[in-house]
Amino acid sequence: MAKPPAELAEEVRETVRDRKSYLGVIDRLNKASVDKHWEAYADIPWDDPEFHMDPDDPRWVLPSVDRLGSTAWYQAQPVEIQARIGLWRVATAMKIGLQFENLLKRGLLNYAYRLPNGRPEFRYVYHETTEECHHGMMFQEFVNRTGMPIKGMPRALSAIAQLAPLIPLISTELFFVFVLGGEDPIDYVQRKSLKEGHIKHPLEETIMKIHIAEEARHISFARHYLKHRVPGMTRPRKRALGVLTPIILGAMARIMLSPPGSMVRHFNIPRDVVREAYKNEAAQEEIRNCVGKIRELMNELDVTTSANKRIWSAFGIWDDPRAAKPTARKAAA
Repeated sequence: MAKPPAELAEEVRETVRDRKSYLGVIDRLNKASVDKHWEAYADIPWDDPEFHMDPDDPRWVLPSVDRLGSTAWYQAQPVEIQARIGLWRVATAMKIGLQFENLLKRGLLNYAYRLPNGRPEFRYVYHETTEECHHGMMFQEFVNRTGMPIKGMPRALSAIAQLAPLIPLISTELFFVFVLGGEDPIDYVQRKSLKEGHIKHPLEETIMKIHIAEEARHISFARHYLKHRVPGMTRPRKRALGVLTPIILGAMARIMLSPPGSMVRHFNIPRDVVREAYKNEAAQEEIRNCVGKIRELMNELDVTTSANKRIWSAFGIWDDPRAAKPTARKAAA
């Protein structure tokens, strides 16, 4: 049984000067996927008494630094209700995560379907697809064990999302922006929660650490793919990418960070409490922060312009880019 990493894995950060350096990154990611990977039912001790899931367990209670957890309404609820709300939110994030990864896998396979023989991206895409399959299984097993009627994405959004796997047939660059739009926000939230010590239940902690370790590689691949491909795009295609990127990121960040409507209805959370928790400057700042790395990447690749910055601002996700860090980080996981 493989143990989750003791420290949070960091993504690969290298300068893509030419195709040789790009292929070097893929080789490292392929090797990492062979050397360090986890299986949903081999590496998580689901039936260990320590991992038992009780919806009334106070370890699910939201911390006071949480936006909903800080409200007077939430703190006035019985501990059992606080715990169930906390667990519901964790389970919903996992359900939405596995639904996103379902779309991602189908898109990756559409991308790989057209790759010529000998392309190293083919192997990595299949490594990533395999890992995402295990993520989906561990997320769904967690949801199943809550015993709660967790729904995930709203039905209308889920219907529209079925178009996502077709994006690679039109633009692989736009597809990997979509990939980062789904992976970066949840990676930001999970890393922040673990680093600040807010995750108390060992089952949730184990799943998060495994997910972060493997997602570091997936994010690395998407980011380096864009670094390799975007500079060679024609001006019209690059302009279209600049317009569509903030639309995708703005929508996906809110999907990942907004309170589940089903949870609000199930626990009769008052509308003014939801507004107090999620419609304020702190909430908007978190949304901006969770797409910060993608925003900096688009700026680095000269995709952002004075015109499309207005779209970033309209979606509430623009912020002045920070200075790029020249140092490369060690390979993930």
